[in-house]
Amino acid sequence: MTSRLDAEQRGWCIYDWANTVFKTSVLAVFFSLYLTEIVRADARSMGQPCVTALTGCGVPVFGFSVQAGSLFGFLLAASTVLQLLVLPVTAAIADRTGHKRALLGGFAFAGAAATCGLAVLHGTSWRLGAVLFALANVCYYASVVVYYAFLADIATADERDAVSSKGWAFGYLGGGLCLALNIALIQARDVFGLSQADAIRLCFVMCGLWWAAFTVVALARLRDRAPVAAPPDGPVLSEGFRQLARTVAQARRLPITLAFLVGFLIFIDGINTVNTTASLYGSQELGLPVEVLTVTILIVQFVAFGGALAHGWLAGRIGAKRTILISLAVWVVVIAAAYFVQPGQRLQFYALALGIGLVVGGTPALSRSMYSQLVPKGSQAAYFALYTLGERGTSSLGPLVFSLVAEATGSYRPAILSLVMFLMIGFGVTTLVPVRRGIRAAGNPEPRLV
Repeated sequence: MTSRLDAEQRGWCIYDWANTVFKTSVLAVFFSLYLTEIVRADARSMGQPCVTALTGCGVPVFGFSVQAGSLFGFLLAASTVLQLLVLPVTAAIADRTGHKRALLGGFAFAGAAATCGLAVLHGTSWRLGAVLFALANVCYYASVVVYYAFLADIATADERDAVSSKGWAFGYLGGGLCLALNIALIQARDVFGLSQADAIRLCFVMCGLWWAAFTVVALARLRDRAPVAAPPDGPVLSEGFRQLARTVAQARRLPITLAFLVGFLIFIDGINTVNTTASLYGSQELGLPVEVLTVTILIVQFVAFGGALAHGWLAGRIGAKRTILISLAVWVVVIAAAYFVQPGQRLQFYALALGIGLVVGGTPALSRSMYSQLVPKGSQAAYFALYTLGERGTSSLGPLVFSLVAEATGSYRPAILSLVMFLMIGFGVTTLVPVRRGIRAAGNPEPRLV
């Protein structure tokens, strides 16, 4: 197997470069903080005291009073419910019409346009921006389902680990570069005569344009294949949910595929929770300033580029399953080390970010490629819809455990340590999965190494 990518594989990797800016700059950094400030301003304009974002700072939403600090969480939950409706339909169209390229472009461009539209958030006007964010979030995950389904089309069984790892690596590199440009813009806003709010709104536009522009490059290199599945039988909306039901029923007849999915959902919930609570841990438990947290995010992005490539290299020598298990063991060490980081110690926190960066991209990249080996040909989009919906549906368990432990102990240290159990349980389940037998059961050619 050559380590060089062909033109279509490079195009596929470019879409990871394109879309990750939404996840890094918009979802993880700017939107939640900016939305909360706009909602707080609206609450104050209505005479609310706004002691904190969670106290006395309510705004009316569908007849209910919602605190400014809670709105973003409710917005994420609402967009997840929408994904339950959109993703099965997306998968049915992708599998049964073969128009993956058009679907990928449609969702990407719609999501990019909605991201640019977030620039309407200003003053006390947040409602349209909230709707646009929900639309962008749904389009992001719908495009990801189609994007993942392309993997089996563009790479052989022996190529997928390397291709998937390179895609994830370039996604982190692109996301990190765009985030660095956005941070530089905000830091240099006085030079351009911009307020901080103006600079953040411009960042939204930059992210949307980045997503759209590089999607054009990706689509120019990708091509459709004739569908293996039969055309939709009836309205595509109802067919989408029938296909999801068929996929779930079929997965029950592929217990090895289902076992790997269960293991993945367990350990990825722990990983995602670490990613989303790291800034909270750094600011509240360690007392680190925002500039340190910003630098930490950038460290993770750029180190993750090399980490994902290293995972692909290692998988090519010992197999994806062993590499995933090693990666999960490193995660356990990193989380345990986080417990001992001392307050105010920037270098210790940066070292923690270095450890996270080494594994944060490689673990899901190889999970994606291994899962693609375990799903039947012609149903890739349907199975990746199940994969994505499962990840979104279980994503609240890790944060719930983290919050409950923090509430019970009054400290984020045991809360962050509690996430180790997700990694250990996921490690145990994945260890027991006979991957090669699962690949044969799904009717796929076996790679040289698993």
